[in-house]
Amino acid sequence: MRRNVQVVFQDCYSAVNPRFSIKHIISEPLRNYERLSPQEEIRKVSELLEVVGLRSDDMNKKPQQLSGGQLQRVNIARAIALEPKLIVLDEPVSSLDMVVQKQILLHLKDLKEKKGLSYLFISHDVLPVSLLADQVAILDEGQIVEKMEVSQMLSCSHPASRRLMGDMILQKKLIT
Repeated sequence: MRRNVQVVFQDCYSAVNPRFSIKHIISEPLRNYERLSPQEEIRKVSELLEVVGLRSDDMNKKPQQLSGGQLQRVNIARAIALEPKLIVLDEPVSSLDMVVQKQILLHLKDLKEKKGLSYLFISHDVLPVSLLADQVAILDEGQIVEKMEVSQMLSCSHPASRRLMGDMILQKKLIT
C-alpha cells in the first residue's frame, strides 16, 4: 500500500533529515522498494529533479542549502519516485510565498496530467485546491458537509462552504 500512496507534508523542512543529501532523501523510497544499482539510483534521482524543475547537480546539496520552494519540490520528487497512484498533499504550499505557490501548483498540475496522478489535497485555502481538483469535499468539524465538482464551488449551499468561498473571492480581489 505505501508504494501506491505517498505524502507531501506542509512543513517541507521537518519532512526531511537535514543531515542527508538531496540524493539520499529522494532515493530513500527507491532503496526501500526497488533494487537499483548506484548508477541507476543517480540517474533516477536526476530525472526526478528535472521533473520537478530542479537541476540534477542539486542532488549533492543539503536541505538547508535550498529555499522552501526548492525543498518542497524535493519532497514532491520523493513522493513521485515510486510512481504512486495517489499522493496526499497536506497543505503543500501554505508556508510558501505566492510566486512559489504558483510554481509548485503548476508543477503538480503538470505531473497530474503527464503521469496520471491522483491527489488528495488537504487545505484551508480553496484557491490552490481549485487549480488542481476535479472534485471537492468540504469538511466542517470533521464531517463532510458538501461534495461538488470544482465548477460548482461558487454555488455551494452549506454555510461552511460559503465561508470558504468568501475567503477565496477575497483572496482573488487582493491578488488582482
